[in-house]
Amino acid sequence: MSNPNGFAYTASASGTVHITHHNRPATTLNGSRASRFIQEVTAGDPQLVMARWTGNYKRGNERTAREHPRNRR
Repeated sequence: MSNPNGFAYTASASGTVHITHHNRPATTLNGSRASRFIQEVTAGDPQLVMARWTGNYKRGNERTAREHPRNRR
């Protein structure tokens, strides 16, 4: 699985985090969720962390769906 890309985030002084994907708003985090996100993004791969927090990541069923008879061409 390739790493996701195109994610960016901005953190404001008020404790709000805005995550974008290809310059489009993906999600906004406030309070304790924003602080947990900042801890995770500084500790790991930022692109993977943002993909997980926004729900925009592969779930492992793509190969199964591709091999289904209805999807074969």
